[in-house]
This record gives sequence, C-alpha cells and structure tokens, in this order.
Amino acid sequence: MSSLVCKRLTPLVSKDGRGDLKQVLLSLGVSGDGGLPLRLGIRDGNTSDSVETPIAIEECLALGLEGVQGIVADSKGYSRRTLGLCLEKGLGLVTLVPRTCAVRQELEAWGQQQPVLPLLAEKPGRTKDEACRRWHGQSVIRPAEVEYSDGRVTQEELRFLVVHSSQLAQQQTQTYASAQGKEAEAITDHVQRVHARWFACEADAEAAIAEYEHQGPGHRGRRPRPWRYHAVCYRVVAAPRRTRRARRGRPAKMDPPPLESGYRLVVDVEALANPEEDNGWMILATTVRAEVCGDADILHAYQDQNTTVEPGFRWIKNPAAIAPVWLEKPERIAALAMLTVIGLLVYSIIQRQVRLYLHTHGQQVPGNKGTTAIPTSLPLPFSRIPLNIKHLVHFACHDVVM
Repeated sequence: MSSLVCKRLTPLVSKDGRGDLKQVLLSLGVSGDGGLPLRLGIRDGNTSDSVETPIAIEECLALGLEGVQGIVADSKGYSRRTLGLCLEKGLGLVTLVPRTCAVRQELEAWGQQQPVLPLLAEKPGRTKDEACRRWHGQSVIRPAEVEYSDGRVTQEELRFLVVHSSQLAQQQTQTYASAQGKEAEAITDHVQRVHARWFACEADAEAAIAEYEHQGPGHRGRRPRPWRYHAVCYRVVAAPRRTRRARRGRPAKMDPPPLESGYRLVVDVEALANPEEDNGWMILATTVRAEVCGDADILHAYQDQNTTVEPGFRWIKNPAAIAPVWLEKPERIAALAMLTVIGLLVYSIIQRQVRLYLHTHGQQVPGNKGTTAIPTSLPLPFSRIPLNIKHLVHFACHDVVM
C-alpha cells in the first residue's frame, strides 16, 4: 500500500519567533516499497488537513498509478468525505481514528471488556532488558457516517480494527507520569499565588474561584482544562488579618491586636490516576474487507508508515533544508518544494537499493547498534556537499526560482 500524510511546514519554523512568515501545508504520498515519493502537494497554510486529504487522494488516482492497492493515512485521513471517496472509487484505505471520535471511545471500551484478543504481531525488544513487544487486536463492524461526491451523508457499515499495543501502553504510561510531574510543579506555584491573595468579602472570593475555573462572565462554550493530570478544587475560608491601630501610641499589654475580617482560598489538589487498562489502545478504520486483507496485514500496513512516509518528512524538515530559507512568492515556495522532493527521491532510491542488495545477498553492514541489514541513509549537511554538486544546486535554484 502507498502512504499519504499531510503536515504543516514553514520556511522558518514558528520556534524561531517569526510569526510573520508564510506557512504552507505539504501532503506527501510515497510508495509502500521503499518510500519513493509519488506525489507532493503544496497548499496555503490555512487549508485544513481534513480538506486536503480527499484532494490528495483524488490527485493520486488521477496520476494513473498502476499496482496501487490502497492508501495508508494518518488520523487526518479519517473524515466523512475521505471515507465516501474511497468507497466510491473502490480504494482500500487504512487510517487511524482520532481520539475525539465517539466510535473510538466506544471501541476502546469494548476492547477493555474482552478477556483476550488474538495476537496479531510480536517483535523482540530493542534492548536485552526490554520485554517482547506484542500487538493484540480484532476487527469489528460498526456504522459510520460517510459523505459521497453528490453531498449525500449516510450511515455505512465500516470495518474497525481494535488494537492493543504493549509498547504503546508503556510509552503512554511513561509520558503520563512525566507530564503529571511537570504539572505538579506548575500547580505548586499556582497554589502559592492563590494562598497569597486576601479578599475583603466572600463575594470577591467566590468570583476569584469562578475566574480560576473559567466560569466567570464572558466564558462560553466548553470550559478549558488548565490542569489535565490533577483535580484542583477551591474553597473559601475565613481568614482575618492584622491591621493598623486606630490610635497612635503604644498599645496596652492586655489589648488584643487589631484584626480585619476577610477571606482566603484553600486549594485541594489530587493527582488523577492513570489506569493501565486505558493505555495502549489504537483504533484503525479501513475500507478493505476482511476476506481480502486480514487483521495482521492491516496492522502491518499502518505500521509501515514509520519506515516510508515519516522519514521523508523528517528529511524535508531538516533545518539545513528548510529553516534558513526566506521565500515570499508562492511560485518560489513551490519551486523549493519541487527541488526538495527530487532530493527525497534520490535519497529514497539509494536507501531502497542498498537494502535490496543486502537482503538479496544475505549481508549486513555496521550500524549504530551492531550490524544491520536495513541501514538508513542520512542527508548530508549542505556544507559537506562536494563543491561541484553545490554549484549545480545553486544553478538549478537560480534557473527554477528566479
């Protein structure tokens, strides 16, 4: 299967603090055999990923590529229009269901209720101490909304693959613990600021609670969640404080200190638990029938993105390739994208041919962790490119861009 991913890209990334630069949306389609780029689309940065994905699929079909059995996409590929297009064209689609979808939450709850799911894949750990990685899953049929080209929105029976990954569960557990620790530090500073405030009347204290909980006047719609990993509750307590004496002079020893009635807020913080059974789940939606492609093959096709399309975007987002470039005109941005995808094509062909040779002859080469039969070709920094090739790149940019 071919892979298709849409990502946003800026000539100078937003981390550089240059919000005035133009943002562009790139959609890259690569082959499942070696990740060779088949199509590169470039759109305005304001274009939605969900809108670009059906357009990218239609343009891939317009190329008349022979032998394409289906398309693998990221979570932006799950939309009513994309599903309807693939059903109309008879095209196989494998995509990840976003977490915000109700069908994903329903299927995750269904998977947690199952005693045992069939084993789909098993791989050894990357290190000696790491446990074996396993993927269990099973296909189910559920109704889903699809939109056809004539605008009809109907409910169609769609195949969903419920998968539990031991590796993903471990990663999510570690990520949750790390994020909860960072949030605890932020909450400590927040509690200190809240305790330092004093209110003259109870109404002011209640208004402050509404402000902290985003329930005050002017707040509409869904309330934001400032704290994701802790439950934070506020309550008002009476807290008189000492004030200045009304009369001058030294007070008598038996006189009580002058007090002013008031209120403060007390913050109760509770760390939210992260149940182990909630981690490690992912839901894949596909238009491929079960008799055509089994569950293990669907999972394998989706996992191939990590070795096909994703390395291409890492190559394109290399700071030596994109970050130092200042471009304003759309035609110059398009020219840069064209030259970049040509470079990605050469990069992918070299990597595929080397791996094919090693696999055919049963050989291995030194890698980062011992020998390997699947080496990764790395793009050289621009300063290490030979002089004659560097001049050729300059001439090509001058001829195309100017």
